Amino acid sequence: MTLTNKTDSDLVRKNQRTGLMVIGIVIGMVGLSFASVPLYELFCRVTGFGGQAYQAEASAKTVSDRKITVTFNTDTNPNLPWDFKAEQPKVTVPIGQETLISYVARNESGKPEAGTAVYNVSPPAAGKYFHKTQCFCFNYQMIAPGQEAHFPVVFYVDPEILKDRQLEGLDTITLSYTFFRAESRELDQALEAFYNGKAPTKAIPINN
Repeated sequence: MTLTNKTDSDLVRKNQRTGLMVIGIVIGMVGLSFASVPLYELFCRVTGFGGQAYQAEASAKTVSDRKITVTFNTDTNPNLPWDFKAEQPKVTVPIGQETLISYVARNESGKPEAGTAVYNVSPPAAGKYFHKTQCFCFNYQMIAPGQEAHFPVVFYVDPEILKDRQLEGLDTITLSYTFFRAESRELDQALEAFYNGKAPTKAIPINN
């Protein structure tokens, strides 16, 4: 084999390897885009990142005599024609006590509409102490035209919050949900903002 043929052969093999690497990266990026919501949900369950509440498997072991107020904020992106609100604006509960609250959404359009909710907790430092044992966030929700759907949430505030000097004296936590049209650019942008530790994209408030 001449030097020229050997060089050409090496170049072909190098180009093939590069092509395979590019194809692999593209496939990986496409797969990640389809998995972004469940991956992000898992990430927030584990870390409480960016004011995200933990997804807990069980209720707190102890209940404190001290109480805290949890307020509920709801927003809906303008591209989703839903009326979405909490069925009660706030609750005051003992820290550590498991509490059930409910949200309701009504499809105001003349055709079925699907949405997905993103949430956060304020102040962000309280996110790791806000545990949800049942939640509708990140799920694909379909509502028929003119119909309502109820979404329960079960949560408790971890008594460990009382040991956090940064949150000493905190008496109110806000749980916010924003519904976006499912599989939309707005939903992708909201998730990207959460990934970067930013506040959720502001939408039109329906309640309060």
